Amino acid sequence: MNTWNIIIEGFNKADITKHESIFSLGNGAMGMRANFEEDYTGDTLQGSYIGGIYYPDKTRVGWWKNGYPEYFAKVLNAPSWIGLHIKINGELLDLNTCLEVKNFRRQLNMKEGWYERSFTAMLPNQQEIQVKVLRFLSLRYDELSALRYEITPLTTDATIEIESYLDSGIKNSDANWDERFWNTISIATAENTAHILAETKKTGFMIQTFMQNDLFIDNEALSITPKENKKENYIGLQYEVKVKQNQTFRIEKYGGYSRSNDYSILSKSIALFDSLLEKQKEDWAAIWETSDIVIEGDEKAQQGIRFNIFQLNQTYSGKYAHLNIGPKGFTGEKYGGSTYWDTEAYCLPFYMATKGAEVARNLLMYRYNQLDKAIENAKKLGFTGGAALYPMVTMNGEECHNEWEITFEEIHRNGAIAFAIYNYTRYTGDESYLKDYGIEVLIGIARFWAQRVSFSEEKQKYVILGVTGPNEYENNVNNNFYTNYLASWCLRYAAEQVITLQKAGITKEETQQWLHIAQNIYLPYSEKYGVYLQQDGFLDKDLKPVTAIPAEERPLNQHWSWDRILRSPYIKQADTLQGFYFFEDHFTKEELQRHYEFYEPFTVHESSLSPCVHSVLASALGKTDEAYTLYLRTARLDLDDYNKEVHEGLHITSMAGTWLSIVEGFAGMRVKNGELHFTPRLPKHWKSLSFKVIFQGEIKEIKL
Repeated sequence: MNTWNIIIEGFNKADITKHESIFSLGNGAMGMRANFEEDYTGDTLQGSYIGGIYYPDKTRVGWWKNGYPEYFAKVLNAPSWIGLHIKINGELLDLNTCLEVKNFRRQLNMKEGWYERSFTAMLPNQQEIQVKVLRFLSLRYDELSALRYEITPLTTDATIEIESYLDSGIKNSDANWDERFWNTISIATAENTAHILAETKKTGFMIQTFMQNDLFIDNEALSITPKENKKENYIGLQYEVKVKQNQTFRIEKYGGYSRSNDYSILSKSIALFDSLLEKQKEDWAAIWETSDIVIEGDEKAQQGIRFNIFQLNQTYSGKYAHLNIGPKGFTGEKYGGSTYWDTEAYCLPFYMATKGAEVARNLLMYRYNQLDKAIENAKKLGFTGGAALYPMVTMNGEECHNEWEITFEEIHRNGAIAFAIYNYTRYTGDESYLKDYGIEVLIGIARFWAQRVSFSEEKQKYVILGVTGPNEYENNVNNNFYTNYLASWCLRYAAEQVITLQKAGITKEETQQWLHIAQNIYLPYSEKYGVYLQQDGFLDKDLKPVTAIPAEERPLNQHWSWDRILRSPYIKQADTLQGFYFFEDHFTKEELQRHYEFYEPFTVHESSLSPCVHSVLASALGKTDEAYTLYLRTARLDLDDYNKEVHEGLHITSMAGTWLSIVEGFAGMRVKNGELHFTPRLPKHWKSLSFKVIFQGEIKEIKL
């Protein structure tokens, strides 16, 4: 197994869409699936995506409820720049119709940031050719991508006709009515370059898609004036070249997206393939310098963590506060490409420790910049006085999820955002964000919780009714432990910071009310089991462990009715244990062990965000073998396609959980009193573990 490369050999049509996801590329500003450049008439999911470009698809429901989100955001499949129509002696190159495809190989070089594909194919006209393609998305120049496509005729001399094109007539695979989301404004060409200016419908994002072509035979540059093939949403530049047997024809194509009419990037000396590739290697070397994790003695685990780190860095660079991290990143359309609570709960620690405070701060600024929208979201639901409810799913701060039990009820996301502010401050030592921006976010969140609770005369406690916790296999429950505990902590933390910072405009009476509620929130508890209950009524369920479920009925969401799932005790992902993960130092080790051993047997881990939390907690309890099994499940979730859904895209945000499983799990890293502490518990077959973290502005190198 190659720990720096993902290599897959053999042409299997059934695996094409899966491998399009695995070999996806990105540079933080844009990304693309590993679609073939040439025509392919088999099953494929064409996908190119630009950060922050979306479409507000109007919500359609049988009946409307007040406060319902007005739209569901869709990340838009962008105009395609990679396309090549290729004919060899008049025969179209299409691997789906070739007589034979052999020596097919894909390679993702994670160390240097490029993707390569090669094969030998026998076309229907009996012409055999060898093809080699190398592609990358520049880290240094956000707008720019490059590919090198080489064709060598093996049977006879060949006339190669190649049409390099741009296409803005693109659809989303998840389009409700097979509609298109782009309007083509203009098309322009000049020598070997072409541009399409297109605008998104409704949102009005204006994007210039561009390309430039350079042609060679055996490294000798060709000077050919192309023919134009111009259509409504399409521009192709056609070339015809005669190539002798065993000679290599090469096209180097540069393309990408610009939000202005400035595509001078193509006219600069950087538009030389080898020069760009060298810069790519340099930039990835700099990333790996602080983000690599080295595991001796376990190649499977080593390759898994590097794949996860690579994809996280492809998805988010930290340059822009208006961008965030979607669950699928730039690898697919599922989940609309929007921002979830995953960013604060799982991703922030990775970027904070491997890229530094400035990048992590941008993730927090994303939420501060959307505070007004969070207040609007709360107001739509009847909350007043500056109460803020951050969206479960968003592109611009507005709630845009179309499942009511998540939109209205999964309010615990507010707490994850507050916890991220606390986590950032204690880890980086930077209190300026809290003072200048974060305090406003905390106030809005505290005002929401203060209004969301109800006072129960029977319990003489504050309760929180009608919620969904992280375990989405339970809807509309009362007194979810995680939600209640998080609300109590948020109110206390916000009050303490308002008092410490002497924040003007907040009365003593208001902070005292927050503290009163925090001290009197009801937490359901079982004296029999000595554990906090996930929610009221949890013990009324038929408490059979996961081992009682027949294997052929897993995963539950693909085999059971939703009604049956909701009545079961089975937990999709860490819920009560999510609270123990966040607030580990609030509980004794004995309490953690009781709760882990009570809830783990009911947990089906059918959320990609679940195994990592359980792995960290298992490590803390000395259950290293169990922690390792859970780690592999998250580290190789996509590489080994555990859930049989990789064709839809990768699980980007859960990849940050893989990092947590190692650094907080096996290495046992914690921040206590402004210092790093480690309690290592390595899997017994690991010889060593080493990594770096940026802590309070200094790079720390750790080897265990």
